[in-house]
Amino acid sequence: MRFSVADHHFMAQALRLAERGLWTTRPNPRVGCVIVRDGEVVGEGAHLRAGESHAEVHALAMAGERARGATAYVTLEPCSHHGRTPPCAEALLEAGIGRVVAAMPDPNPQVAGRGLARLQAAGVETAVGLLAAEAEALNPGFVQRMRIGRPFVRCKLAASLDGRTALASGESKWITAADARRDVHRLRARSCAIVTGSGTVQADDPALTVRDTKLPAQWPGQPLRVVLDSQLRTAPAAAVVQGEGEVLILHAAADASPRAAALTAAGARVERIAAAADGLDLAAVLERLAALEINEVLVEAGPTLAGAFVQAGLVDELVIYLAPHLMGHDGSPLLRLPGIVSMKQRLPLRILDVRMVGTDLRVRARLEK
Repeated sequence: MRFSVADHHFMAQALRLAERGLWTTRPNPRVGCVIVRDGEVVGEGAHLRAGESHAEVHALAMAGERARGATAYVTLEPCSHHGRTPPCAEALLEAGIGRVVAAMPDPNPQVAGRGLARLQAAGVETAVGLLAAEAEALNPGFVQRMRIGRPFVRCKLAASLDGRTALASGESKWITAADARRDVHRLRARSCAIVTGSGTVQADDPALTVRDTKLPAQWPGQPLRVVLDSQLRTAPAAAVVQGEGEVLILHAAADASPRAAALTAAGARVERIAAAADGLDLAAVLERLAALEINEVLVEAGPTLAGAFVQAGLVDELVIYLAPHLMGHDGSPLLRLPGIVSMKQRLPLRILDVRMVGTDLRVRARLEK
């Protein structure tokens, strides 16, 4: 399919609109729509919050009668099923849209080409695949959850320039400066869930809530905090339990009734999950989170749990903040990766982005599969 320069221009505009939902649409995808008639934009919209109007509906409302015979550029195939809202494919047909250009097909099995097929059957010209990679990059978690049944996992790490996350005494506050810490809060704000381990809870007592960042009015609230605690040792008074928002504690303890009851009374949700040789089955953890409609997970954990996620091949992106100081060889390492004893066993990375965040260096990288 060949697309014109104008097609690229208007789809890029739709992608910019979709970005407005970066913080707010969970568990729905971020979607933008632009309606064009005779080379002029007559309607535009973005999906901003689950349960509220989709991007196409906003754009059609703005276009009104000018939508008849127009082209709709949408970053994700229009839905064809009744979910939290009516199907957008039908709304486009009722408005008399003459052509629909979608950046990518919807990976949701409930749609999966049916939206475009419905439009084609009614005589609407359709095209798909324009700026598809850019559209998919806006929704890595939604796409991955629909395709393989697990969320997109980012692992956030902070270390000194010599790769230490804490001094030998355990002291670690603060490795990075305020700008980098605010950047982490923005990562938290776009995530559906934040995962940590019981060791981090006991050592640092973090709240793992979003703070120190300005967010849109439609922001749905604190992400789910998830504590992986195989023996259920988390105290009901822990900040992660007492903080704002929901907390889920996953464990594998055989007899956990009294501790589970105390945590439940404190407001936590407690569930048992499959165990592995050295803790919880991390793949099972992610499958459970996918069942809860979790799209993007941010792992904020110590070097052991973070390393376990990496070695299990379950980390899709590393976000590493490096502070301009040295903490010495006795401190804790960035990651614990046991079993790597030769250069052939190295885990190769592809660097996606390197930039300064205040005085600290932020590196985004992807593990080569």
